[in-house]
Amino acid sequence: MNYFELYSLPISFHPDQQLVKQQFYALSKKYHPDFYINESAEKQEEVLELSTLNNKAFQVLKNQQKVLQYVLELKGVISEGENYALPQSFLMDMMDVNEAIMDLQFDPDPEKQKLIQANLAEIEEALHHDLESNTKAFDQLNESEQQIHLQKIKDIYYRNKYIQRIKDSLAKL
Repeated sequence: MNYFELYSLPISFHPDQQLVKQQFYALSKKYHPDFYINESAEKQEEVLELSTLNNKAFQVLKNQQKVLQYVLELKGVISEGENYALPQSFLMDMMDVNEAIMDLQFDPDPEKQKLIQANLAEIEEALHHDLESNTKAFDQLNESEQQIHLQKIKDIYYRNKYIQRIKDSLAKL
């Protein structure tokens, strides 16, 4: 059972947060271990597992980044340890940013650092816009059309991860 099935929601990159909360609270009450104290050990264990599943589902479905990754995994588009090849043009742009960061390590310059951060913010904003349009379109499409958008979303997902690693290394300066 996936988290969307648990909450009786359609698979979406933008689950209705009000419904997510409602389902979480309803299942929290239904599967609260204290209500099963007089049940068999097997039933108590089952309820504890369902309670844990409910908590994990809520933690994922309330967080946009986690939902993104979860849906991509659920749809079989990404897998743990996958070695995704980003487009060469993107990698070339990032190589320039990485070189500028390396220069900052040897010759700190707050103004250059601000420029790099501004450049990364622009790239992130463009990626965010692309991600929003693709994930919102996903919910309106049939399954074969969804596959096209899933590939675009996957590419944006990995670009964002790459940008985040660069931001992390910049923050260490």
